[in-house]
Amino acid sequence: MKKLFFLFTVTFLLFSVTGFAFKKKTKTLLVFSYTQKYRHKSIEIAKESLSKLAKDKGYQIDFSENPNDFTSEFLKKYNVLIFLNPTGTNVFTDEQKVAFKKYINNGGGYVGIHAATDFCYEWEWYGKLVGAFFINHPKIQEAKIKVSNNKHLSTRHLSNEFRYTDEWYNFKNVNPNINVLLELDESSYTGGTMNGKHPISWYHEFDGGKVFYTGLGHRNECYSDSLFLKHLEGGIEYVLK
Repeated sequence: MKKLFFLFTVTFLLFSVTGFAFKKKTKTLLVFSYTQKYRHKSIEIAKESLSKLAKDKGYQIDFSENPNDFTSEFLKKYNVLIFLNPTGTNVFTDEQKVAFKKYINNGGGYVGIHAATDFCYEWEWYGKLVGAFFINHPKIQEAKIKVSNNKHLSTRHLSNEFRYTDEWYNFKNVNPNINVLLELDESSYTGGTMNGKHPISWYHEFDGGKVFYTGLGHRNECYSDSLFLKHLEGGIEYVLK
């Protein structure tokens, strides 16, 4: 009887210890929304939506608009950096660029929303990371979007084609290694300048990290729209996985 009790106790302790050891760590997100010139009015509403998303998914979320936070010690706390409509050039010092690059090299994740391509034009590495740089945009209008990949976490809820209203960026220096998720049909709106090859959302693995970008997300209304929020949530989950 004592032997059975001893075996039971040991087994219970082993399961308790291993269960504790393999308990999932909370995923951590840092939302960076520094703006040097133009500031999107949707940023504050987007922060509220991202906070709700994080709460629903059990993520830890923090917010920053301070480039001085880009140190290796600070960034290593986070699984994903979300660049929420930042704007500006020459934002980071050389030391901060090294820390950012090291974070990605060590497997950190990156999610870019809309104006994340309107940022750090002087830094070629960043352009390759985010996947392209913004050139200009026509007026806000509805356009047809074609889904290039409907198996990705960010697009599997979407129809093969759908119409959406937003501010549609034209891009330059598109990284040829991106995997396109969504494309704009330039015949469906005015102001597209990419000769019919117009990606508007993509993902790729870059320099050790995983990257997701969506060109949607200019308007306030995006951040209460389930279609867009599921798209963004899936992009974040892709990077976390």
